[in-house]
Amino acid sequence: MLKLSRFLKNGAAAGLLAAALILPACADEAPKVIPAAQLDAPKTQSAATETAVLSGGCFWGMQGVFEHLKGVKEVVSGYSGGAAATAQYELVSTGTTGAAETVKITFDPRQVSYGEILRVYFSVAHDPTQLNRQGPDEGTQYRSDIWYTNDMQKKIADAYIRQLGAAHVFGAPIVTRVDAYRGFYPAESYHQDYLIHNPDAPYIVYNDLPKIAAFKRLYAGYYRETPVMVGGRS
Repeated sequence: MLKLSRFLKNGAAAGLLAAALILPACADEAPKVIPAAQLDAPKTQSAATETAVLSGGCFWGMQGVFEHLKGVKEVVSGYSGGAAATAQYELVSTGTTGAAETVKITFDPRQVSYGEILRVYFSVAHDPTQLNRQGPDEGTQYRSDIWYTNDMQKKIADAYIRQLGAAHVFGAPIVTRVDAYRGFYPAESYHQDYLIHNPDAPYIVYNDLPKIAAFKRLYAGYYRETPVMVGGRS
């Protein structure tokens, strides 16, 4: 199924379509404060930046959330899990390329840890109990997937999923995959900072701005008011 949001990109058309459609809820699990990861990488002074690569539904909302996280230097929307030759929006949207809409997060490990990034990911950025779907978007290209870039990231992700599952934090099992990083291909320029540039788009208003509000309300200590944009601009 092609992503619904592709039809909601343009203002006038979006307004007409939104009036005609009743969109399903953004997520089955409402955003909530969840326990911190028991296994986490310590904040360090030794590395300037690290990266986290995450998939969890439409990259517009994922990017918008993590651009408000303190310690994040840049968030780029793109594709992971497929080949470079098919890393194009129209192709990925068919659900046949193996790729998922993804964000690549560059962060300062002196300010924010990988476990803290996953805490926001599981509790605010998306619903980890939805299989190959997030809200109105369906297909494997919207799967919940953590792309670990080193062994420590894998250990943290696996341990956190076990921790949250054992604590029955969510009303259904976590279906998030943990896969080895296989490359990241930036999305087309019009997708970058889409939430910031299109705050009145019906898809953004209904599906993504509530995530930003929940982030600010639930994790005030992690939240920064002014988002960082692609290229490190704010």
